Amino acid sequence: MRTTFVTGAVLLATFGTAAVPASGMPARPPVPAKDMVIDVVAANGSGCPRGTAAVTVSPDNKAFTVSYSEFTAQAGAGTKPTDFRKNCQLALNVHVPQGYTYAIANTDYRGYAHLERGASALQTSFYYFQGESKTTRYRHALSGPLDSDYQRTDTLGVASLSFLPCGEQRYLNVNTELRVSAGSSDRKKTSFLTMDSTDGNLDTIYHVTWQKC
Repeated sequence: MRTTFVTGAVLLATFGTAAVPASGMPARPPVPAKDMVIDVVAANGSGCPRGTAAVTVSPDNKAFTVSYSEFTAQAGAGTKPTDFRKNCQLALNVHVPQGYTYAIANTDYRGYAHLERGASALQTSFYYFQGESKTTRYRHALSGPLDSDYQRTDTLGVASLSFLPCGEQRYLNVNTELRVSAGSSDRKKTSFLTMDSTDGNLDTIYHVTWQKC
């Protein structure tokens, strides 16, 4: 078993508009000719200390991965009082190809949870564009006993999509928090929640919709 947890965030893009032709079949959206370029402007929080988060853009220009090396919350035996909560705030500079804009449509979160009977955990996430007051927030609760990989999906309705204003360059802010409560569990045992899997490599997937300006 690896002692260093590794996790990631992947942005899968559906390029173009959601136009539907007369045949009733969705039009196949075009892919921008220029590649996306994503920079981590800032990474703050106990879940992603300095130097533990990095971005990699996929070769097909349809995804980017934010990799972490430390992001685990735990409670119970052998833990510190501050270990029950871990968070990571990322400011991502997404260089959008000219003539396009995007919005996050849904997000798949995957991780690993080991919760003793009586223990519980909470994963909270929200994201928004710099300067916007509108924040999309989701929470997912887990309860013990549990010892397995988990996956949760956040889905936005069409009316809730928030597109980056065309022609503007704003940071995409992503904030994720993990909390674990020992509750009534055996205090001689440890419960934890991590943005990771048993093989030490996992992805959090941000699906986005692209539009032409």
